[in-house]
Amino acid sequence: MSLRAALWPDAPKEEHRAEVRAILDGSPRSTLPLVLIVAELEAEITGFVEVGLRSHADGCDETRQVGFIEGWFVAPGHRRHGIGRALIAAAEDWCREQGCVELASDTWIDNKDSQRTSPSASRPWIAA
Repeated sequence: MSLRAALWPDAPKEEHRAEVRAILDGSPRSTLPLVLIVAELEAEITGFVEVGLRSHADGCDETRQVGFIEGWFVAPGHRRHGIGRALIAAAEDWCREQGCVELASDTWIDNKDSQRTSPSASRPWIAA
């Protein structure tokens, strides 16, 4: 829960718990599938990606569903070791299994770190 709270600090912890519980139970608030993929190292969760399907996303083919990175976070002490890359690769695989040919994400315009680590920079099949 602490990594999710670090990514989205404005939400109360109970809201994080309820949302994660719903995702893990297979009943997220969205009508389309949503999964949580975690990275674990020595029994410690070091990162996660929350990825789902959307009916559309800016810059993507409007006639097909699209995979969408809802949130992606790696604990500061574990960054630059390939964990984020592995999480995005797992998210890509899940999206392909769902029949997607595009994966999108978004960030705040002033979040330069997020923009630099965008999966689209190294993966041509992904729309940012």
